[in-house]
Amino acid sequence: MTEPFFFGYGSLVNRRTHDYGEAYHARVRGWRRAWRHTHLQEVPFLTAVPDPQSEIEGLIAAVPGGDWAALDRREWGYDRHQVSHGLGHAAPRPVAAQIYAVPESRAAGPTVRHPILLSYLDVVVQGYLREFGESGAIRFFETTHGWDAPVRDDRADPRYPRAQPLSATELGFVDEWLATLGVRIIRG
Repeated sequence: MTEPFFFGYGSLVNRRTHDYGEAYHARVRGWRRAWRHTHLQEVPFLTAVPDPQSEIEGLIAAVPGGDWAALDRREWGYDRHQVSHGLGHAAPRPVAAQIYAVPESRAAGPTVRHPILLSYLDVVVQGYLREFGESGAIRFFETTHGWDAPVRDDRADPRYPRAQPLSATELGFVDEWLATLGVRIIRG
């Protein structure tokens, strides 16, 4: 028998943003990450997009008490999808995982009016650095689509509700990769 787990590929990789104690490193084939804007909020979501040629890393975590309702509230802008194949994980037993994705019918690319929040990106990258090291954080940047979107620097007054303090090294890593990718930074 398999237990219900979810696959986190963004802020859920950062264990400081949640209290899902039973979480394991995982990879899923058939999905890629992308930044998507929706009419649901002013700033873009990081979402999973079906792509048979791609693979992403993240964490799988047990759904507390098998109750999806609380997790669905946290991930309110997404739909849940069964991961039917392509899941590799470090859990000590079989699991059935689901992944959250913004439906295409509600998705659009981020724009200057709807930039990515740097406080959100910082949390995601901090999670990848801590879970998968620098090479894993590099893979995050290299396998995420939508870096043509601008990023709003809200570090001084974070708008992301689960913002975390980053070390100088973590901040430098994020900034270096945004420069490498040529991402436009909007100040203020």
